[in-house]
Amino acid sequence: MGLKGYVTNIPADLMASGEMIGSYHALWQVEQSFRMSKTDLRARPMFVRTRDAIEAHLTVVFTALAMARHLQQRSGVSIKKIVQTLRPLQEITIDIAGQHLVAQPQIPADAQQIIDKVTH
Repeated sequence: MGLKGYVTNIPADLMASGEMIGSYHALWQVEQSFRMSKTDLRARPMFVRTRDAIEAHLTVVFTALAMARHLQQRSGVSIKKIVQTLRPLQEITIDIAGQHLVAQPQIPADAQQIIDKVTH
């Protein structure tokens, strides 16, 4: 049994202690999302200097995180498993001598289950 303390610069009249502790616990979920993005989504640091480039990069990263969370909630499957299962699926379009050919993958049962859960 131990003690855990929280230090904040937010005055008690602006945020109750229970709300502050709840906010701290929510921060854990944000940190978990960034760890997830680095590993499962293969996100890598980008070295950008201009404000527009930084904002664009953050927009892409946060959009990917939001989509990953949504997919996890809809499918009940971890984003790591979703990526591993769906990454091999590719559709190829070939134009030969004016003919337009589309080669679609055969979708394995586990991939189809994820697709069905997310799209329905």
